[in-house]
Amino acid sequence: MKKRAIITIGRQFGSGGRLIGRQLAGELSMAYYDKELLAAAAKESGLCDEIFEKADERTSSGLPYVFSVGFPALGVYTPYPDILSNERLFLLQSNAIRSIVDKGESCVLVGRCADYVLRDNPDLVSFFIHNKPENRIKAIAERHGVSSGEAKEIMRKADKSRAAYYKYYTDKEWGMASSYHFAIDASLLGVDGTVALMKAIVESALNS
Repeated sequence: MKKRAIITIGRQFGSGGRLIGRQLAGELSMAYYDKELLAAAAKESGLCDEIFEKADERTSSGLPYVFSVGFPALGVYTPYPDILSNERLFLLQSNAIRSIVDKGESCVLVGRCADYVLRDNPDLVSFFIHNKPENRIKAIAERHGVSSGEAKEIMRKADKSRAAYYKYYTDKEWGMASSYHFAIDASLLGVDGTVALMKAIVESALNS
């Protein structure tokens, strides 16, 4: 029996991937990391959380302005193009992911190209969660209190940003089944059914 499983979850915006990941982690009694990855990267690097939040799963949006004005929390107000480049932030975030995994515990990590960062780890089980557009639009509209039209645009932009981010750092296609061990349509089984399926897959991997 394997000692642990490192579960990574990529997801379409509004697909329910975050909820599924959190619920899966709970049912398997594993640590869960989503936005927590940003906090871990900030703590490990000594930079403030806001820097990583601004760059979260984006290739460039907002970063030049952020870095040109500086951060009071850092006590700096001048540009830092070398240490705060997108690539540098991705490296710091990747190092934080590896540090979490190096603790030796089973865990669930959502987004941030964790599947790619940990691609050589024998304990890796990678998933991608997608869903029907109409389900995603409804979920986004309810979460953000916007119209269906606005939710559709939010969905389009978020997916475009995530796809560009994933492609840029991994040279693989975001959401394509071949980029992951398993790609699952959450609209087929719903949240609970999808969690049950993923749990069965992980438990099978642990016993293989």
